[in-house]
Amino acid sequence: MEGKMTNRWLVVLGSLIMQLSLGAIYTWSLFNTPLVESLKWDTGATVFTFSVTLVFFALSVIIAGRIQDKIGPRKVATVGGILIGVGVAAASFATSPNLPFSTSPIMLYITYGVIAGTGIGSAYVTPLATCLKWFPEKRGLITGLVLAALGLGGMLFKPIILHFITTYGVSTAFLYLGLIYGSLVIIGAQLLVEPPADYIPPNYTPPAPTTGGFTAGDNNFTLIEALKTPQIYILFLWMFFGAGAGLMIISVAANIGMDMVGLSLAAAGNAVVTISLFNAAGRLFWGGVSDKIGRVISVQIIFLLLGLAMIFMSLVTMNYITFLLATCVVGFCFGGTAALYPTITADWFGTKNVGNNYGAVFLFYGVAALVAPKLSVALGFANAFLIGAIVCGIAIAISFFAKPPVIN
Repeated sequence: MEGKMTNRWLVVLGSLIMQLSLGAIYTWSLFNTPLVESLKWDTGATVFTFSVTLVFFALSVIIAGRIQDKIGPRKVATVGGILIGVGVAAASFATSPNLPFSTSPIMLYITYGVIAGTGIGSAYVTPLATCLKWFPEKRGLITGLVLAALGLGGMLFKPIILHFITTYGVSTAFLYLGLIYGSLVIIGAQLLVEPPADYIPPNYTPPAPTTGGFTAGDNNFTLIEALKTPQIYILFLWMFFGAGAGLMIISVAANIGMDMVGLSLAAAGNAVVTISLFNAAGRLFWGGVSDKIGRVISVQIIFLLLGLAMIFMSLVTMNYITFLLATCVVGFCFGGTAALYPTITADWFGTKNVGNNYGAVFLFYGVAALVAPKLSVALGFANAFLIGAIVCGIAIAISFFAKPPVIN
């Protein structure tokens, strides 16, 4: 069915099913305390699992993006689903107190981090790139819709994860979750089909190329061509700053609630729900709004709000309500950046090679994932948040130099 006509909304349905499962990655903070209590691991070492996962998530996006541009999305996404299921389920053995693997988190890094992280990246980029090709007339909105499901995934799976942990233990929880995540991704992957090469939606007129500036065939930049433009480096920095600031909070949201506000795990875990909900809302809202007010203006507003939220969390003594409100803003802004970056990549460099080009941009998500959670733990939450606010200001300054590359 690759390249043949299909109902493009079926592609969206498959994408939504996949992204709901992938969104569960952002619930990692729910596992930190149970793993530390069960296995007596260091908190920093446990949190590092999330960083390893996101690094391999990011690395696999660029590889999977290149492969799916050549062989189509379905095969790549199916392999991703298999890796997710195997990796998360195998984490059960890496965290079982009765097995020798649990003496250190190394095997957890390999199973959940490397294997599942690679699967997540492979499954993440394929529906995104495919939907962008089916909906050139509403890129911002459709990207926001698809990625909103990823944001909602955390909210959907939070009670399921807590139920599994409290009922069966953290080790067995990984086994059940691996089966669920892998199955849903594989099912959704079967609905991914690319449009024919000459596909144009009804009542849509492709924009005429702009003259002057950089050169690329038919406004579809290869990655090599994109790397010759300053615009790609602006996207690299935006991704690093936005992901870094957001992940400083998201990766340890439950820990922040317990340490800074004095909440129980169950109460602090509600931050995971609010982040997931507003993460999803931000993806949908900013994706649609950016179609109307412009991508760069949207980026500027997002970084302003995110920076203010981080200053608030650093300097103000929070209670339960203000903590949840602050995490709402963080989730809303984090979701907005996630929706805008692939859309801007397609706007600036075309859809033909969007999987490969966005993969390069997303690589800096992995760099941020490696740095940000460690900063939160090493510097203390308040100090780390001030650094996050500063990089948000730098991102706003960079935005005034952002404009699309144009064609000779």
